[in-house]
Amino acid sequence: EWGVADPAAHRGGLAPEGPRPEPPRRTVTLLQRKAEKPGRRLGKTTGWIHRAALAMKGVTMLSGVNYERITPEGIEISFGPERREPRLVAADTVVLCAGQEPERGLAAELEAAGIAHHVIGGADVAAELDAKRAIDQGARLAVTL
Repeated sequence: EWGVADPAAHRGGLAPEGPRPEPPRRTVTLLQRKAEKPGRRLGKTTGWIHRAALAMKGVTMLSGVNYERITPEGIEISFGPERREPRLVAADTVVLCAGQEPERGLAAELEAAGIAHHVIGGADVAAELDAKRAIDQGARLAVTL
């Protein structure tokens, strides 16, 4: 996937054909409220790897967004405090990873309406929130959806 080869066979251990990632099974859009490069605060020695892996899979990354509302067609977003450029990000599944205070109001409403949902990350346990744990929970949940 990363284009690594046997150094004895290929100079520098790089495959001549370069990276060959498997095609993604889904189209993924990563949205972030902070108006900065996604993953900017990840570890200096590993953050680039995570960003490169997402880029190789064609993940669209948008930052500085406001989450306006979830609709049957996807999620409506806008940008900046002015809420400019409103648009719909088409989606059949929306995974929210937002905030560090356990806000379960939506979960209670979904439960009352009989709508399937999952509570993970900081919404599940906000004490000593570990982003790595939250990302792991999100990834594991996504695989089951």
